[in-house]
Amino acid sequence: MSNDTVGRSLEPLLTTHEIVIFCGSGGVGKTTTAAAAGLEAVVRLGGRVLVLTIDPAKRLADALGLEGIGNVERRVSDEVLRAAGIEGRGELYAAMLDTKASWDDLVLRHAPNEETAYRILDNRMYTTVTGRFVQSHDYIAMERLFELHSSGKYDLIIVDTPPTRNAIDFLEAPARMAEFFGGRLLRWLTMPYRVGGRRGARLVNFASRPFYQLADRVLGQQFLQDIAEFFLNFQSMYDGFVARAKSVEQLLHERRTSFVVVTTLEDAPLREATFFCDALSERRFHLGALVLNKILPDALCDDDNRDAATKLLDEADSIACDLAATGAVELADQPRTARVLRAAAQTFRDYSVVAAREAELRKELSHVPDIVAVVPALEDDVHDLAGLRIIGTELFSS
Repeated sequence: MSNDTVGRSLEPLLTTHEIVIFCGSGGVGKTTTAAAAGLEAVVRLGGRVLVLTIDPAKRLADALGLEGIGNVERRVSDEVLRAAGIEGRGELYAAMLDTKASWDDLVLRHAPNEETAYRILDNRMYTTVTGRFVQSHDYIAMERLFELHSSGKYDLIIVDTPPTRNAIDFLEAPARMAEFFGGRLLRWLTMPYRVGGRRGARLVNFASRPFYQLADRVLGQQFLQDIAEFFLNFQSMYDGFVARAKSVEQLLHERRTSFVVVTTLEDAPLREATFFCDALSERRFHLGALVLNKILPDALCDDDNRDAATKLLDEADSIACDLAATGAVELADQPRTARVLRAAAQTFRDYSVVAAREAELRKELSHVPDIVAVVPALEDDVHDLAGLRIIGTELFSS
């Protein structure tokens, strides 16, 4: 696909999908871009739009004018939008994943009964597994997304994910969690407790006895029993885990879900973005768009502008002399004026080299998705709704 035929606006993507997942490495403006896309969707498309951040950084609340956000969705009020000069056709909501609250809710909803649910919640292993287990945050994020989408409350859900160094794990978390809770290690650990006539019975066969004797000495009998009891109770939810993991995976692969990769054109983020684009394609996820953020303006690549900068660099002394002759600058300031002119011209030429390299990279990347949106580098960091609107306008420009 040529660069001329590549779409530049995210509007068609956000119009035709129910879930759009923004991915990118740290520091490329992914959270800001996701929030700006959500705000612009509310302004132009209407409906109920939720921006869900899974990245624990709290920049989203500040940018949206909210004092704080958590697991429960909060609406950005019309008054706050109007104060920023924004009239929305729809409603904008925001939420930030609370890992523990989401796990608690999952257990209470899907345990076979209330007694089992509270045995799980009160077990000292529960906090360790749900708070520190490598897949727990990613898995519960997928669960939360599935729950919010299934509620039917929102026309569009925009997801801000953690940095892409773990993005593949994030996508594969449901299947891995299901595999873990049904795995051989946990069956081995819980076997003596399952074969007993009552909870905690120590009926083990001769071959496995040395393992449990060693585990008791190293970990302590009570600790081993806590582990076993926790997983025995948790495995009562195993069938539900498997069913939901399949449902989540199916939702992520459906055409109503799409992915947007956000990157700058610096070497490290760009390599990571390219890797993730390839990984999405290999796993048959829909790559809807690539957003190139903090891009230098096209004016730096204009031949006439570069020629003007070269002429200014070569003729700085004579230009300063002419300015002094007309009284535009003091005669004593003529040498200083010439130095400033040369510095400005050289800076423009230096940036034009970088801009030309960026332009070539943009052409190379244009074959990846159907949409390549470009957001120019801004003078100031975006920290409020007005700044988000500037970025949103760029994301929807064609």
